[in-house]
Amino acid sequence: MAGNTYGQLFRITTFGESHGRAIGLILDGCPAGLQIDEAFVQEELARRRPGQSKIVTQRKEADKVEFLSGVFEGATTGTPISMVIYNADARSKDYSHIANKFRPSHADFTYHAKWGRRDYRGGGRSSARETAARVAGGAIAKLLLRQYGIDIKAYVTQVGHLKLDKSYQELNLQLTESNPVRCPDPEMAGQMEAYIKEVRKAGDTVGGVVSAVITGCPPGLGEPAFDKLHADLAKAMLSINACKGFEYGSGFDGVSMRGSEHNDVFRTEGDRIVTDTNHSGGVQGGISNGMDIYFRLAFKPVATIVPAQDSVNEAGEKVTVEGKGRHDPCVVPRAVPIVEAMAALTLADHLLRQRTARV
Repeated sequence: MAGNTYGQLFRITTFGESHGRAIGLILDGCPAGLQIDEAFVQEELARRRPGQSKIVTQRKEADKVEFLSGVFEGATTGTPISMVIYNADARSKDYSHIANKFRPSHADFTYHAKWGRRDYRGGGRSSARETAARVAGGAIAKLLLRQYGIDIKAYVTQVGHLKLDKSYQELNLQLTESNPVRCPDPEMAGQMEAYIKEVRKAGDTVGGVVSAVITGCPPGLGEPAFDKLHADLAKAMLSINACKGFEYGSGFDGVSMRGSEHNDVFRTEGDRIVTDTNHSGGVQGGISNGMDIYFRLAFKPVATIVPAQDSVNEAGEKVTVEGKGRHDPCVVPRAVPIVEAMAALTLADHLLRQRTARV
């Protein structure tokens, strides 16, 4: 099946389903000699795993990753790195009631329309469980980016109507992991957590916004025309379950500005060329300019809700669908490490591609 591989030189292929035996990935193109901190990889997975707080799905998965190849004596060998995460708490019976029904706003109908059959257990391949493999691969990408001083931080800035109107420069991003919402503003985090619990009690779900910033990225990453850096970041982010929107730099707010306001004026700072403002979001002409790359992502409310909804089955007959099983009332807290992982995979790929740009 196509569409399971991301990247050109630093490339991952993920496999597995939500209620299958395991999920995992093969990472190809990682340079030899990269020291692999397995504890760090596991820490990244722990940030995404289910059951970590009362405001996420209560499925209990340790998400313990096992390296099968590509790492020897603590370092990469240059050969494909394969990793596997075994599923331990799958409850397939929770989904028997929708074996031939299409849940509203899920991938049930579209998967059936494409292949004529589907794994209905927890959504099968369409489940966000697949993103654990991305986080594992993204952790390796982060270790590579560290060698070049590139850092990626994502955090929650909106849950439903609760919006944090502060730029990343005004926030202490070290506080992001201090609360289950992953909002770096403690007061707003408390309000968001209370609201998510309220929504969950009502058997409903709510969406939100994840913001991210990439610092330390050198100028020159990105390709002309179709592989622009921001375009690849957009593709990476929009491939994440429930992501409905992507904007970088000034984004949609930039339309209200004049060119004289929006242009980022260049100046010299020591041995670097920088800009006075950064409405471009660190990318110009599809190529990084050395300034911070920042972007925002909109996530929809999770489609599984408790109240019964009207739908149809595979025969086109009218049916009722009830929300059973375990799900997140709000996806954004667990989306934070996934956003970082996909950004890291994108940057690692473009970093390696940049090595081929000059003699």
